[in-house]
Amino acid sequence: MKQTMGISTLDFDYLRQLVYQHSAVVLDSDKTYLAELYLQPIAEAAGFSTITNLIAYLRHQPLNDLHIQSIEALVTNETSFFRDTYPFEALKQLVLPELIKKRRIERSLNIWCAACSHGQEPYSIAMLIREHFPLLANWSLKIIASDFSSKVLARAKEGRYNQLEIKRGLPKNLHERYFKLLDNGWQIHDEIRQIIDFQQINLVDSWSFLPNIDIIFLRNVLIYFDIATKKDLLTKVKQQLNPDGYLFLGSGETTINLHESFERVHFDKSIFYRLRSVPSDNAIAPRK
Repeated sequence: MKQTMGISTLDFDYLRQLVYQHSAVVLDSDKTYLAELYLQPIAEAAGFSTITNLIAYLRHQPLNDLHIQSIEALVTNETSFFRDTYPFEALKQLVLPELIKKRRIERSLNIWCAACSHGQEPYSIAMLIREHFPLLANWSLKIIASDFSSKVLARAKEGRYNQLEIKRGLPKNLHERYFKLLDNGWQIHDEIRQIIDFQQINLVDSWSFLPNIDIIFLRNVLIYFDIATKKDLLTKVKQQLNPDGYLFLGSGETTINLHESFERVHFDKSIFYRLRSVPSDNAIAPRK
């Protein structure tokens, strides 16, 4: 049997299938190093001498906590504050002002970060709103932050970050204003943490319990799924998004050739999406 970094091709194929079955995330066949890197601590903590022994156990047991830990460990959780910058500028300069104008009667706004990882994205949105849209303090504002992993969500709720994470994208003035030094790291202030509603959601499951959403951040998520899952997720986005709502994807992602219900909106260097059914006189007009 061919071995790659101590894990056989057959064993890694089992892990790939396990991850796909329970998260719909597609692990490339050349990502064996992920298993070596992330499963070793799990194997040791569970008393297995090797990852191979851990996998042998997983194969012959019903789904349990070790399966879940292994799946969560293999799903990427890369993120940073104000990642890529441009979507947040579009949010500040165009999308939020327009939606605030449209919602001025009901005074209600729902935002969903659909794969929040360690929390930098929803906290970035919350800080942006606190800085530039203080009037929303008197609105019914809901920022939902969800992730597949309970471990990742627990860390996001805590809102604690090391120096490297703080330096990745967080402006100095926001660092000074919204974080406090705690032991060897930094914790975001309670006033920001309390704005966020953290929920564990597997995107391949139903979202019907969520409210209708005005802005969905589904950034750097579609790249991990196969074509069929991407189409299914975009169909569910269409159902969850308000008719005049907006969808933000990652810079390398698109709805083109996946779902005809969306059209692109360009603003400066940012691209985001709206539903085609929105009448042109009510929609945000593309601006350069």
